[in-house]
Amino acid sequence: MTRETAPHGVPRSTLRAADLLPTGSLGLRSRKMRALLSGLGIAIGIASIVSVLGVTNSSQSALLAQIDQLGTNLLTVANGTGAQGAEQILPTTATPMIRQLPHVQAVAPTAKLAGVNVYRNDHVAQGRTGGRSVRAADASLLTTLDGALLSGRFISNDDSPVTVLGYSAAETLGITNVSGTDRVWLGGHWYNVVGILKPFVLAPEIDQAAVVSFESAGHLLGYDGHPSRIYVRAATEYVTDVAGVLAPAANPEDPSHVAVSRPSDALTAQLQVKQSGAGLILGLGAIALLVGAIGIANVMVIAVLERRTEIGLRRALGATRVHVAAQFLTESLILAALGGIAGVFIGVGVTVGMAVNKGWSTLIPAEALWGGLLVSVAAGAVAGLYPAVRAAHLPPTDALRTT
Repeated sequence: MTRETAPHGVPRSTLRAADLLPTGSLGLRSRKMRALLSGLGIAIGIASIVSVLGVTNSSQSALLAQIDQLGTNLLTVANGTGAQGAEQILPTTATPMIRQLPHVQAVAPTAKLAGVNVYRNDHVAQGRTGGRSVRAADASLLTTLDGALLSGRFISNDDSPVTVLGYSAAETLGITNVSGTDRVWLGGHWYNVVGILKPFVLAPEIDQAAVVSFESAGHLLGYDGHPSRIYVRAATEYVTDVAGVLAPAANPEDPSHVAVSRPSDALTAQLQVKQSGAGLILGLGAIALLVGAIGIANVMVIAVLERRTEIGLRRALGATRVHVAAQFLTESLILAALGGIAGVFIGVGVTVGMAVNKGWSTLIPAEALWGGLLVSVAAGAVAGLYPAVRAAHLPPTDALRTT
């Protein structure tokens, strides 16, 4: 702070911009623990905002990439559900009729075999199914679903008592690799396990199933030839058109009972759920930021009361009200800015850690970084305004008075 002479010869005090930082940080440097705790609220609020935006964008990017990879042109056809969600049968003509539709690229019929269960051996109680099912299918299933094998081979179109296990079914049965000797007790018969499937994101019901051939199901398990769920791959640009004619093609006599769905819509719905959840957490982050701003305001008010003598002395030496206000406002801004910077680093760290753990690409919006800093500084300005004005209006004589 320097003193200049006004035009009428009256000394005038000036405060250089370069002096604001050391002057404004004096209180923070002398009360480090208080400054740390005060800035913690701002840091938590900014960290919440940055991490939520970062994690949400990273997970959404991974999910969108997964949707693009799996394709949005897969459709499923089912004839409604019965009691307890049991799949109902479709007409035997459903598969050949669907295959004749234009713009249909692949069709894979499957049938969930009611009353047929799979067990690790023949000593397991009948009711302990572990959520597993048995499905009949043919070789077209793997290609239509763009699936892959974790180990072994897929079923062939013959009546051999062999099965391929879905990923979750294999885990439940305790079979993690095809050794050539593994077998399961399936529908009252021993079936050799010849393969294990990788997870099907768009067809989770396959993950929980033991898949057998239609021929084997008809020969040993009483399969009557009716499919219960048909997977259809359509040309991407004609998916909507194909979906509109699948029901009457599958069941011309009663198309209203045929359910046609697009599995990728479930993944898209996950995006909406995550966005709504992110909005809630952002609201909680904003509340934490507000609490942090209130904490800074409270600390600054206490600082003004504790430093009355300093304020009075500065005013007596010629400091103007503007200079005193600038000092305390700068202190509040520094405190909020440091909290904001810490919050950004914490938020980035949380996002990177989550992305690495989940195998996502880290994607943090630039707006979350500079926006977080701007919001923290704005919160500091609002929080420090009242204490700064209060300090500026302390009369020097009252400020210097001791009690």
